[in-house]
Parts: sequence; structure tokens; C-alpha cells
Amino acid sequence: RSGLIGLVALLAVITLAVLAPVIAPASLLDATQATADPNQPPSAGYPLGTDPAGRSVLVMLLWGARVSLLVGFAATAVSVIIGTTVGMAAGHFSGAAQSALLRLIDFFLVIPSLVLAIVLSTVLERGVLTIVIAIGVTSWAATARLVRSQTLTVEARPYIERAWALGAGHGHVLGRHVLPAVLPLVLANTTLAVGSAIIAESTLAFLGLGDPTQVSWGTMLKTALDTGSATAGYWWYVLPPGIAIVLVVLCFTLVGRAFEAVVNPTLRSR
Repeated sequence: RSGLIGLVALLAVITLAVLAPVIAPASLLDATQATADPNQPPSAGYPLGTDPAGRSVLVMLLWGARVSLLVGFAATAVSVIIGTTVGMAAGHFSGAAQSALLRLIDFFLVIPSLVLAIVLSTVLERGVLTIVIAIGVTSWAATARLVRSQTLTVEARPYIERAWALGAGHGHVLGRHVLPAVLPLVLANTTLAVGSAIIAESTLAFLGLGDPTQVSWGTMLKTALDTGSATAGYWWYVLPPGIAIVLVVLCFTLVGRAFEAVVNPTLRSR
């Protein structure tokens, strides 16, 4: 039931983000065209008030959802692809190749992913693509470890031995047998990873490493800090993006836990 509630709320947020250009044109984000008073509290015309530039906080929240969700999904896709590939290879091959892959996984597990993401965001050109690469390239190790353990379990089953006996190659075993077996757990882990990616994007944007030309929930919090909205008592500009981040991450967590219980018989029995 909690997973269904999270899924409905998540679909509502995604729908609003997709329809943001229809609900609120992009011209409303232009500070030079803002006609409202700066830092105006919530009212009938502006349900969530205005920001220090006189723009509607509700409009910025809708457009910020597009960037935050885009980065969350894209960075998670990069992380899952890398983690699944490396994890399957580390569980399938042996010898020097396995040792090298395990050391690589251990390196990314030991080093905090946020620190690596900050370094990459600082070195590369600032933009949404940079944030996606920085988060995706530094957060795949946990997925790789999960996939490796599942790969070892799958390859110990009798039908894998029969496939080897019939002359199957590495590509056939990995693509036709191992990948379909590990895919459900990978998908369950993906829903949980999206929430972490959204938090990472908000953190990088709050630190000033995001795309200054795009509105996201993290950049809204950064602007609130830089303009003194948090200390001046303009809560209507600070709370909405923070609450949005918490609710979306909670929705992804509920959906991920529910999906994990579906694909994992042990959790489903409990």
C-alpha cells in the first residue's frame, strides 16, 4: 500500500514537471519581465509567494522539478549501466580481470561519491550534463557489488553448467542467462538510486556547482541562501524546494522498497 501511494504521488509530480511549459510558460522565469513585488508572501495571485527577483515560487518549483528529475533519472541510468556491466564482469570472469575489477569497485566504495562528484563538477564545464556525468560515474559501485553477488549465485546453478557443456560462450551466458536473472534486483535498486541522485544534484547545486542558467530545487535553495531569504524570514522561498526534495525522495524510497519486496520472495513472505 505504501508503495502504491508513493507511485501515485510520484506520477503526479512527473506529470506536473512534463506539463510545466503548458501550465507556466518559460517567460515567467525571466527576472527582467517579473512584475510582482520581490519577496511577496503567499497570496491568491501567487500561492507560494515570490522570490527576491519577483518571480512566482510556484512556477520556479514546477520548472525546477524538470531539471531535478531529469538529472535524477539520467544519472541513475548512467550509474546502473556502469554498475551492472562491471558487476556482471566481476562475478563472471576470474583471475587478473576479476582482481582488477574488484579493486576498482573497492576504490569507488571507499572514496565518498559526493567528494568525487564535487571534483568532477569543478573540473568539467558547468552544466546539466556535467552534473549527470559527475553523479553517474561516481555512484555505481554499490550497484556493481549487488550485481556481482547475484551473478555468483546465478552462475552456480545447474542450467549454467549445462550451457557451458553445450558450448555457450561468455556473451551467451551473460546476455541470455545472467542478465535476465539480475535485472529485477537492478530495477529495484534503480528506484532507490534515483532518490539519492536527486539529493546529490541538489547538494551540488546548493554548493554552487550546478547550471546557473537552469532552475532546479537545489539552485532555488542556493539563491535563497545567497539573497538572505533564509535569515530574513522569507520561509515561502526556502520551504517549498526543501519539502519537494524530501517528498520526491520519499516517494522513490517507498516505490523501491515495494518493488524490492515483490521481486524478493524472502521480503515478500515477511
